[in-house]
Amino acid sequence: MLEAQNLHFCIKRRPILDQANICIKAGEFTAVIGPNGAGKSTLFKLLSGELSCQYGRITYNGNRIRDLKTTQLATLRAVMPQQSTVTFPFRALEVVELGLLLSKQSFCPTSIQEVMTATSTWHLRDQQVDNLSGGERQRVQLARVLAQIWEAKPFPRYLLLDEPTSSMDIAQQHLVLQVVSQLKRRQIGILAILHDLNLAANYADKVVLLKNGTILHQGPTEEIMTSQNLQQVFDYPIQVNSQGPHKPIFISSLPTNRTAPMYNYKLA
Repeated sequence: MLEAQNLHFCIKRRPILDQANICIKAGEFTAVIGPNGAGKSTLFKLLSGELSCQYGRITYNGNRIRDLKTTQLATLRAVMPQQSTVTFPFRALEVVELGLLLSKQSFCPTSIQEVMTATSTWHLRDQQVDNLSGGERQRVQLARVLAQIWEAKPFPRYLLLDEPTSSMDIAQQHLVLQVVSQLKRRQIGILAILHDLNLAANYADKVVLLKNGTILHQGPTEEIMTSQNLQQVFDYPIQVNSQGPHKPIFISSLPTNRTAPMYNYKLA
């Protein structure tokens, strides 16, 4: 499992993350939810190894992240940050192939075609990435990340995604999360930062609610995503309508009683 214990991170003595504990198990999809500035991206960067942990402990399958070499870490986890910049005129196919470099996997054209087909990017393979739309570029980057862990392995691995559907339309959002969810069957644990509460409710097995650098609630989705918990995290009335266990949870930010606070702003 991917486990973090007592993570504490400060910038200029201001706590960004305070005593955070989280466990990502193979075969589970965990969504991290919270308002802007809650510390979600900092938690993500610590778990991925982009930032060094000042206080606390992070382990991958029992091995401390600080003891793992870059190539070792690349075999255990794949990371898709919020933004990935391509500075050279690469074709989409070439970008996806980059996912095999760091983990030193053997090049397999069939696997590349499979991952690009799954993310609906195979038809874009010969186009330059700079010429693609925002959603298309995001799917190409996802294909690159998935290529890194696409091949089945006999040990648990992890997929870390920071707002993976932010530039996509609704159909592509569901396509991507359906593909990602299927990886659970390959001993892959998934952590995704999501802003869409309905997407989190429909795809996540577990949810982590983060506010002001503190994890307020975490656990099974149907237990954690309640009106009371979400209102506590977002400071805004939220209504949750559940259809029962293992059924979609429909969430509305405008309750029927219309008690939501109004922000007085007038255009000049």
